Amino acid sequence: MSDETITDRIERLVSEEHELRTREQVENADADADALERDRERLRSVEVELDRCWDLLRQRRALRDAGTDPDQAETRDADTVERYLQ
Repeated sequence: MSDETITDRIERLVSEEHELRTREQVENADADADALERDRERLRSVEVELDRCWDLLRQRRALRDAGTDPDQAETRDADTVERYLQ
């Protein structure tokens, strides 16, 4: 996967994240509880996928900066990426 492909994926996910957050903010108490829960679950999935994409992009850049092949970077599983210290 190229840097451009990863960046495109990140942009699509960020757009979806913004849409979900906006929808959550404008929904009121009359909103369908199931729909709100689905949106929250999807938002969490989007956040995790964004973290994984950013991690992959950082790996590729680090490998390139080290003079090695960025294609050696591998997508890490969600559990690994989500446990990073910020």
